Amino acid sequence: MSSPEHVASAVSDPKLVEERRAGILDAAVSLFAEHGYYVTTIQQIAKASGVSIGLIYQYFGDKDDILFLSLRRVLDRYETEIPARLDGVEHPVDRLCTAVWAYCAIVDELRQAAVLTYRSTGSLRADRRALIQQAELRTNRLLERCVRACVDSGFMRPIDEFLLVYQLVMFCHAWALKHWAMRERFDLAGYVSKGIALLVEPFLTGRGKTALAALRRRSRDFSAAPAQRSAASGAALPADSPREAS
Repeated sequence: MSSPEHVASAVSDPKLVEERRAGILDAAVSLFAEHGYYVTTIQQIAKASGVSIGLIYQYFGDKDDILFLSLRRVLDRYETEIPARLDGVEHPVDRLCTAVWAYCAIVDELRQAAVLTYRSTGSLRADRRALIQQAELRTNRLLERCVRACVDSGFMRPIDEFLLVYQLVMFCHAWALKHWAMRERFDLAGYVSKGIALLVEPFLTGRGKTALAALRRRSRDFSAAPAQRSAASGAALPADSPREAS
């Protein structure tokens, strides 16, 4: 019996499988979001993705396969892109805020799929549901490490890391779950800024608040790319700041 994370394909070319599946998953996510998982049929997914029903079954065994890969694609983005955004970010406060910022940016890009993780994870068979939950916990542990580093370095007062991280994760997801309301008040940068002020800043020490203020300046309050680092001195530079000639 194959492992629950394996989705068999009758096609052997990995690149073709990836490309075909991506188009089918995009169509499926839109349909699941509009009609719900149980109501959506393979026939509808095939029509929306512009392929035949037979071709669907060359890349997926059943509808559970499609839902599982749709959800895993979101969690995989969290697991790969948040650490990538943290690469080279050294200050604990910068790392925590950048992680939240990156999480929100991924949710913004994949809003329908992010909502689907709430609505339809329970529709997966039990072994695959456990895999999705484990993936979520791995990302949570990354955020917990960011919080712990802030506490251990004296930039944040001691706090229940587990509970704070769940509040941060719920905040990130709310950008998708309640986007109809949030978009009337905030753009993404404003949403991230207000969230950091609400869920991170109150727990920072004086030193932590100083670091956060510096990050806000460098990032233009989370509306620009994170600061680069000076190779020579390690000092933070604004993303649009020219380097001095050597």
